[in-house]
Amino acid sequence: MPSRSAWSRRAFLATTGASVVTATLAGAPAHGAQSGPGSGTGPGPGAAADDFAALRKRWLDLYLGTGYDPEAEPYAGRLKQLGTDAAALRDAMAPAAGSLFPDVPFDPSTGVTQSYDRLATMAMAHAQPGTGLTGDAALLEAVTTGLQHVHDRVYNPSTTRYGNWWDWQIGATRPLTDTLAVLHGLIPAADRDRYLAAVDHFLPESVFDTYTGTSTGANRVDFCRVHAVRGIVGEAPGKIALASKALSPVFPYVTKGDGLYADGSFIQHTYVAYSGTYGNVLLDGLGRLFSLLDGTSWEVTDPNRRIILDSVENAYAPLMHNGLMMDSVSGRAISRGILKEDTGKILQSDHTRGHQLAAAVAVLARTAGEAERTRWEAAVRGWIERDTALPMLTDKQFGVADLARLHALADDGGESAPEPVGHKLFPAMARSVHRRPGWCAGLSLASERIAYYESGNGENPRGWHTGDGMLYWWGPAETLDQYGDNFWPTVDWQRLPGTTVSTKKLADNAGGGWGEARPDTAWVGGATDGEFAAVGQHLKGLESTLTARQSWFCLADTVVCMGAGITSTDGVPVETVFDNRNLGERGAHALTVDGRRLPGGPDPERTFRHARWAHLEGHGGWVWPGGTRLSTLREDRTGAWSDINTRSVTDTFTRRYVTLWTDHGSDPSGADYVYLLMPGAGARQLAARAADPRWLSVDANTGAQQAVTVRSLGLSAANFWAPGTVGSGTGALTSTAPASVLVRTRGRKATLHLSEPVRSGTPFEVTWARRGTTVVSADDGIEARTGSEGLRLRVTPGREGATLRCEVRLG
Repeated sequence: MPSRSAWSRRAFLATTGASVVTATLAGAPAHGAQSGPGSGTGPGPGAAADDFAALRKRWLDLYLGTGYDPEAEPYAGRLKQLGTDAAALRDAMAPAAGSLFPDVPFDPSTGVTQSYDRLATMAMAHAQPGTGLTGDAALLEAVTTGLQHVHDRVYNPSTTRYGNWWDWQIGATRPLTDTLAVLHGLIPAADRDRYLAAVDHFLPESVFDTYTGTSTGANRVDFCRVHAVRGIVGEAPGKIALASKALSPVFPYVTKGDGLYADGSFIQHTYVAYSGTYGNVLLDGLGRLFSLLDGTSWEVTDPNRRIILDSVENAYAPLMHNGLMMDSVSGRAISRGILKEDTGKILQSDHTRGHQLAAAVAVLARTAGEAERTRWEAAVRGWIERDTALPMLTDKQFGVADLARLHALADDGGESAPEPVGHKLFPAMARSVHRRPGWCAGLSLASERIAYYESGNGENPRGWHTGDGMLYWWGPAETLDQYGDNFWPTVDWQRLPGTTVSTKKLADNAGGGWGEARPDTAWVGGATDGEFAAVGQHLKGLESTLTARQSWFCLADTVVCMGAGITSTDGVPVETVFDNRNLGERGAHALTVDGRRLPGGPDPERTFRHARWAHLEGHGGWVWPGGTRLSTLREDRTGAWSDINTRSVTDTFTRRYVTLWTDHGSDPSGADYVYLLMPGAGARQLAARAADPRWLSVDANTGAQQAVTVRSLGLSAANFWAPGTVGSGTGALTSTAPASVLVRTRGRKATLHLSEPVRSGTPFEVTWARRGTTVVSADDGIEARTGSEGLRLRVTPGREGATLRCEVRLG
């Protein structure tokens, strides 16, 4: 089974910077300049491959940091805080039969993890310069006493495992082996051997026998990390060799279940899009292991290692926006927010997760080729520069190790890469990202293969609709903290942006935990040319009779959003939520509807019977071709992170929201909608678009097909829910099966992009009525013929939902 302990994993994201307690561990001894030719992490020239002392130094350089001035900020402050935290933990330590610290009993099993975590904090304060406790004998004695107590009372080979497996195999083993590395030579060899025997007991070599259950993906990387460090500390070359070899099953692309997919998707817990948390753990762990073992006799030489390097630009960077990692791929972690931790309140958000990814890329870059390293480091510099909502170089989650690496990269005079422009589809995890100059949007969908949401361990019990077509978007700089500024504890979970939902009340954890809540639908995905896209999903409501077809046509300055066949018999209204914007604590951003400016403070629900456009100051706006019945509400909403996460603080936060929606009525049958989202657009631009009936042609909006044509872009796009024809004349498109089709015409050339989102693998045909075409090229899987009926493409799609391409010359 996958990990069910978000708390343990969250705590140990600290090594990459997720927690103040353990992030401040990642301080640095006064090592001075980085070592190793070109890597910054290798042992000095001439170090033997089996030189365990050199390997320990290499690991500590990664773990503790190197090449910084401990008396300069931000390092001095972090080191001082580390010392303060360690002193408080030392003073609180009170060994007893069932605990080491009174507030952390060994039962439940999380107490074992937290005990070792605290000891690691103390050990690092002893090793680091500038903590005020550097080399302190009393602190060292406290750590050694604590290690012995936890071992004697609970973490030893005679203990039968209880509670969560993760605590015993990863949660405890990581800080224990790291502490033994930090204090190597200061702990008697006999004691060290006993502690390592406990590690061997709870994480035996047999965990690598098969690549199944808990020994997959990020968990497998953690297993390998522990074995590698354990091997170095215990000078056991066989352990290191096993760790290196056991990484190999992580590398290849998967086609189902946990792991990395060829399209860039990353899934954990079988059904959950998890690039932003588990995926980050995997990337960070592999970067550290590559850095640790490169140039040694245990170097990871599997050629599939290339897949991991490729994933930086294929899987991770597309989900980063100006330094944040999109919440759509962070599972139940979106509910973590401000957490109660050992020494205070720990902030987590899309920004902190993005910063963790940036730090992981900075480590992995040291093992990449020169060209890749240059591109990756340019991307990281760009993220650092553009995250004005939570500056990365002073992010409190980081200890000095990650800070030193990021500051070194930012200060080296290299170029900074801008955000790219283009579209990236992730068919395997039902996600989509659309980037244009000045704005970015992301879609979160669901199907029989991908959960609506994930809850578990007291986390994210109300994420019901986050996979119902939630449309995230960022425009001007002030919108960068749209979802990071206490959005999740204060938003109306029944009215998430972009969703069509039944207003039927749902219980916490509705549909089951751990990704069990999934619709029995197959059509999700789309087609893209890398710039524009047609995306769609067959929507079925969670514990609801609601069904609908939804499409998003992602274009140059807009996302055309369409819904059709909206039907429900729940006995309650069904709503389409055009948006639900977070304005901060007391945002007075003006909302204007058809030229009428609404009050800037709280404003009760209003209804406009035939609204054509709306503009929200500092954000952008919306256009409804043909008009819509629009409801608006400006309200202050108050909530606490503890409402959606049992380990979070009970402090309340208030944020002001502007919500726009339409009510399809109770038990609608075949209802529909069309609107344009235009991030960053001004009121004049929105009014002009609303007044231009020729800009957009809606060729179909039914439960059978949805299609648009935008002649100024040379674009036609269609989602076929069933066989049929859309459009007319030479622009007509026909499909013999469910499909997604995007046609781009540029001068005398055109390209057709096709996919089969249901992934049946069954061949089908698409016909474009344009005559006189000559085929220039076609991807494998497309057989093209031209004739009097136009261009006919026979498509053998495969089962990955990938987009296939055919280019033609026009007659």
